[in-house]
Amino acid sequence: MGASGSGTTSLAAAIAARHGHCHLDTDDFYWLPTDPPYRAKRPREPRLAALLRDALAASPRWVLSGSLCGWGDPLIPEFELVVFLVVASATRLARLRAREIARYGLDAIAPGGARHQASVQFLDWCAGYDAGGLAMRSRALHEAWLAALPGPVLRLEGDQSVGEQLRRVEL
Repeated sequence: MGASGSGTTSLAAAIAARHGHCHLDTDDFYWLPTDPPYRAKRPREPRLAALLRDALAASPRWVLSGSLCGWGDPLIPEFELVVFLVVASATRLARLRAREIARYGLDAIAPGGARHQASVQFLDWCAGYDAGGLAMRSRALHEAWLAALPGPVLRLEGDQSVGEQLRRVEL
């Protein structure tokens, strides 16, 4: 887990590929499928009970990426390890902007483009992570959630390659 753009999906995919685990991402459960994506939240109970629990039950070994603070707390007893990625805001925002361009094209997110306003709003929301309070997806919320976990937490800080992160997880 970590802020948007910290590399949680990339690291989880690498762990899953290396060890033959199923990779699940919380975004696939949290959001209803929409076009453009990430516009409508799935109701909490179906998200957790019907979809995520079923997906976890279908695979004996899994890696879950993303944030599930609060809504996914009933799954905490199933965690063997939580990895928290911390990356500088400027690095994360550069990654996210590059991802927006790769997904939608530069013309779509440029001023006047079809996705410009949505992209600006998303990046502004992401920029608020480090200073945000407990009422939003923020560093403060993640730190509070991590402090209450009963199991091990591995913190990986800095702009490290996925290979280096994977090596540290496997130690």
